[in-house]
Amino acid sequence: MRIPGDPPRDSSALIATEDVVRYAVEAGELVEQSVGVGWYEEHGNDVDRAALTLCRLRRASAGRHGSPGHGDDAVRDALDGVNTGAIVWLLSRAISYMDETGFPEAVEPWFPEEEPAA
Repeated sequence: MRIPGDPPRDSSALIATEDVVRYAVEAGELVEQSVGVGWYEEHGNDVDRAALTLCRLRRASAGRHGSPGHGDDAVRDALDGVNTGAIVWLLSRAISYMDETGFPEAVEPWFPEEEPAA
């Protein structure tokens, strides 16, 4: 209820907070259940959903707090209690995706002394 004379409240902050909490709760479970799921045969699988949820968590937390660092912190917090094997599985998916979408070529100019493997 709005009290006359009170400034209007920004409901987007409340929505962002709800998103952060929901994604943080879901993320760990999704990462755990993605172990062993391949990503070359089926798109939109459990490992993709886990990565998507972590990205959404990062964006929501960064937006809520006004800093990308807060988004990174939220992802680290969400992964803190997750089984190491599950994190390794997800990380291998992330590296695969980065490799296939041109990350190595994008950062090679920053490392001119290192020659790419043939």
